Amino acid sequence: MAFVSFLGRVLFASVFILSAWQEFNEFGVDGGPAAESLTPKFNVFSKHLSVQTGLQVPDIEIKFLVVAAIAMKGLGSLLFIFGSSLGAFLLLLHQAIATPILYDFYNYDVDKKEYAQLFVKFSQSLSLLGALLFFIGMKNSMPRRLKKKAPKTKTG
Repeated sequence: MAFVSFLGRVLFASVFILSAWQEFNEFGVDGGPAAESLTPKFNVFSKHLSVQTGLQVPDIEIKFLVVAAIAMKGLGSLLFIFGSSLGAFLLLLHQAIATPILYDFYNYDVDKKEYAQLFVKFSQSLSLLGALLFFIGMKNSMPRRLKKKAPKTKTG
């Protein structure tokens, strides 16, 4: 049963590992295609956040956000494969931050083609988020194994 659990974690983490590897290979000097597609979405998100909360988002170079996302996905995936809750928390944090920025279906009309595509990807990201929450919950609900003490010998 331990092997099946390990295999499941490997298959689950492979989604994050492959996307991190692809972003890493295409990174280049300016952050590559990931930075190009993230720039307008991040600008819309920061404007929306400023309007709704009144907080000003500091100016951040997008390539640093891409590097942080690659690092979180890569490290989180490797730790998750070996059953670490820290890895699951890193992946959870990445999903919670990246999902509303990358899949901003709420900025499109319902009749548009982009709305349906982004909503499907948003829903898939929410299911990954739910799976990570399930893993963390199951990991925390299992009792820790205690070392058994050697029985004392009885002397008469």
